Amino acid sequence: MAGALQGIRVLDLSRVLAGPYCSMILGDLGAEVIKVEAPNGGDETRKWGPPFKKGVSAYYLCANRNKKSITVNLKTDEGIEIIKKLVGKSDVLINNFKTGTMQRLGLGYESLKEINPGLVYCSITGFGETGPYKHLAGYDFIIQAMSGLMSITGDERSGPQKTGVAISDVLTGLYACIGIQAALIERRHSGIGQKIDMALYDSAVSALINMASNYLMSGVAPKLIGNEHANIVPYQAFSTKDDKVVIAVGTDKQFMTLCEILDVPHLACDERFLTNSKRVEHREQLIPLLQTQLFTKTAAEWINRFREKNIPCGPIQSMDQLESDPQLQARSMFHSMDHPTAGEIKLVGSPLKLSRTPAAIKYYPPDAGEHTIEVLQALGYGKDQIQSLKMNNIV
Repeated sequence: MAGALQGIRVLDLSRVLAGPYCSMILGDLGAEVIKVEAPNGGDETRKWGPPFKKGVSAYYLCANRNKKSITVNLKTDEGIEIIKKLVGKSDVLINNFKTGTMQRLGLGYESLKEINPGLVYCSITGFGETGPYKHLAGYDFIIQAMSGLMSITGDERSGPQKTGVAISDVLTGLYACIGIQAALIERRHSGIGQKIDMALYDSAVSALINMASNYLMSGVAPKLIGNEHANIVPYQAFSTKDDKVVIAVGTDKQFMTLCEILDVPHLACDERFLTNSKRVEHREQLIPLLQTQLFTKTAAEWINRFREKNIPCGPIQSMDQLESDPQLQARSMFHSMDHPTAGEIKLVGSPLKLSRTPAAIKYYPPDAGEHTIEVLQALGYGKDQIQSLKMNNIV
């Protein structure tokens, strides 16, 4: 089946994660994605590891499927000319160079829209292209620290913690993908493209959601909350006889049922715990009472009992448990395919389940420059021209 974005060509000049993650999603949805790297492979993640498999980085594999790879030396006039020719045949351009770099290369939006007025031009930077921080480099860890995400992640014992993945990169890649598709839809009406200015800092701050709203409404800065919830109780991880279990009680009715299962029905009638607001207020009194009961059985036993009564709960699973999870297998969330260098590789599947135009993993993450000749020939370059470009380290 054709993908939802079939016929859309994306020129991806980004590296590492936010940009490549965005273009991978577009590729999963059917867009043709041309990944541009410096000669000899310019995406830093190709060297990030271990783990490697036959020299191929696992990190690189996670964000670069469904793409063609070409190498172009952007420090040469000939290289810039190749990019401009590709711009003329593309719908979207993504880059994550520092603010001002694309303009210095002659590849700023104002220049490229003269070549292709319909171009959707997405710039991804750490702090955006305006404001006093616009020239600072943006790294996920720094963004997590500055954005407030670390100030609410962890507990008093651990201190501020980052998330286990580069979440600000992931969020920015998702937001960029949304913005690009919105601009493409708008282009159907106006006939022209536009520039999208994406910042990791903005994206991370947007992810504060209710925690930011709590502060903006109350003026009280949230503290480290660990595995608890600022606005709902009980909604956290609890210890059991053998392992931890997460319980997420979102309604007063669910709380009554929970108390019955835990054999403490009187707690549901206690004036301190009658409503969620009161439970939040009296969190420190309630949680130890529930925890005492949960120590009496194993995590699996409690999960079975809770699920029988529709109490939201779940185990804290490790990666090896995820791969064998029957729900994820049923949803095709892991995918194996052959790679010409690494051999068999395993990738996380797409969460986008479209009924008529499903997302698909058609192409393995390419080796650096694997499609350079193919793309240049499509632009009209002859065999001798391509050979000359290679000899001069332009591609």
